[in-house]
Amino acid sequence: MSIEQYPISLQEPKRLAALQAYELLDTPAEADFDAIVRLLAQVTRMPMAWVGLLDSERIWLKAQQGVGAPELVRDDWIAAHAVAHPREWLVVPDVSQEPRWQAHPWAPHLPQARFLAMMPVVDVAGYVLGVIGLAGSQAQEPDAALQSQMADCATLVVSVMESRKRAWQLARLAMTDPLTGIGNKTQFDLALQVEMGHAMRSGEPFTVLCLDLDGFKAINDGFGHTAGDEVLCEVAKRLQQQVRLGDTLVRLRDDEFAVVMRHGAEESAAVLSKRISQAISVPVDLTTGDTVGVGISIGMAAYSDRIGSGAELVKQASESLNQSKRRNEKRWNMFLGGGRRLF
Repeated sequence: MSIEQYPISLQEPKRLAALQAYELLDTPAEADFDAIVRLLAQVTRMPMAWVGLLDSERIWLKAQQGVGAPELVRDDWIAAHAVAHPREWLVVPDVSQEPRWQAHPWAPHLPQARFLAMMPVVDVAGYVLGVIGLAGSQAQEPDAALQSQMADCATLVVSVMESRKRAWQLARLAMTDPLTGIGNKTQFDLALQVEMGHAMRSGEPFTVLCLDLDGFKAINDGFGHTAGDEVLCEVAKRLQQQVRLGDTLVRLRDDEFAVVMRHGAEESAAVLSKRISQAISVPVDLTTGDTVGVGISIGMAAYSDRIGSGAELVKQASESLNQSKRRNEKRWNMFLGGGRRLF
């Protein structure tokens, strides 16, 4: 059958969005998916079995046995059938008798295949997320038992995907500030631990920035806590626009924020601090129609071989923050020790 017989659905963008929400594409092997493939191969006595996720131009194999490739081309026949018929399986009793198989892009990766079967993996909304695939070295006629076995495995795959997604969402919530949507202190502590370990092994510097808003209490007192929350959300948004990819931005408490700046020495931290100060200095328009302004004080401390722990580095950044808040002409300061200042 041609692509015209299995046209791309108008729901394809939503289907792809549903798949991407699981964040599984191009991830390392996982025991649950590998176990499903092994079980399917053992029960059906097929030498080739796989769980594939149906991306826009490929079927990426999350788990596989006997397939000579990490992914398969999303073709106009088999994969297109799965998308067009989410409640049906596709069976080819003998691919050697199927003209389309001779030049099919999957054939080189399944050189011993004679029998081929595919079962769509469908979520609760009806979107095809992927396929369960089987290939055997002997031609055979399909039967209801095989169809049931593949359907059961497809259900297991969806169940594992949903469980993994929920666990990932819960883990993310545990490290997210509910008001601003950026990280919280738990995420800060984890990032600090990771960067300390890397720096102590490699000697590569990184910097911790502690940030505190100036004038925020006056907004809370004068305009109310709803206005204060708006300001915090806008500040978090502006901070996100300034930090680099790979840096960790968090809200520690109230109007206190922090950044773990990976691979960042003093000069890079100074540049970032200037950008942050300029971004925050722009007035904030509230939904009430009022316009308010806040400033920001920044304290920084860069890792060196004299630093023994992450807590010590944070303490130095906090001391630097206190110094910057006492200064009027500039609102950022780098802890260098010995009473020295970078700025």
